Amino acid sequence: MPHKIYSMSFASVYPLYIKKAERKNRTKDEVDELICWLTGHDDVSLQKTIDDQITFEEFFTSAPKLTPERKKITGVVCGVRVEDIEEPLMQEIRYMDKIIDELANGKSLDKIKR
Repeated sequence: MPHKIYSMSFASVYPLYIKKAERKNRTKDEVDELICWLTGHDDVSLQKTIDDQITFEEFFTSAPKLTPERKKITGVVCGVRVEDIEEPLMQEIRYMDKIIDELANGKSLDKIKR
């Protein structure tokens, strides 16, 4: 059975990523830069995914080019090690969660991008 988050719109979670970053004095631009780095989107195509209210599943399956560097993202999100997640789509979602966590925790963009 697919996870409920797969059918959620990316646009419904995106503001939460920004809010999390801004609470720690980081910016929307930094969030966008990381999401674009992870997925291969540019600012225009990222905004289109938000405007079109596509699901998380569609967001990742239609991503222009997932960076191979994402496989270097490690650590715990929601009590689970991202590198140990077996379901591919959930792992992609957790990679994004992890880089937003790292941004909010003060890590530099260069270090987050590995």
